[in-house]
Amino acid sequence: MNDLYQALLIEAKKILGLSDLRVEERLKKICVLLHEQISYYDWVGFYFAFHDKQELYLGPYSGPETDHTVIPFGKGICGQVAVSNETFLVEDVTAQDNYIACSITVKSEIVVPLFVNGVNIGQIDIDSNQINAFTPEDQLFLEELNSYISCLYV
Repeated sequence: MNDLYQALLIEAKKILGLSDLRVEERLKKICVLLHEQISYYDWVGFYFAFHDKQELYLGPYSGPETDHTVIPFGKGICGQVAVSNETFLVEDVTAQDNYIACSITVKSEIVVPLFVNGVNIGQIDIDSNQINAFTPEDQLFLEELNSYISCLYV
């Protein structure tokens, strides 16, 4: 993993350790950190699963406002990850039949599930205005970040 990602993980651990802040405030700080430090992370946010309703609800985020505050399981990239429990890296959103357009500027997306005790409680969702923006290294970085975040819920 490159030096930037290593440094961001260290900073994220510091933020997650700020026990005087509510969990939502810490997650917002993580979103802002990633949005500001990685040039092609144009929108960074969390969606949380409500399994009884089969819906995802928007949590903290950084970037342009979105109308997608509730997403049904199975709908769009985020909804598909809620069902598959697997990271979904989309190189070109126009090639996806089940894509929910948040903005005409978004060209690629990565969604990484957040597990607590083996249950997918939500996900981190990142949009980029560049096509093919995300790499396997982004995926590894975000999966490791989510493993740290999951500790907030144990």
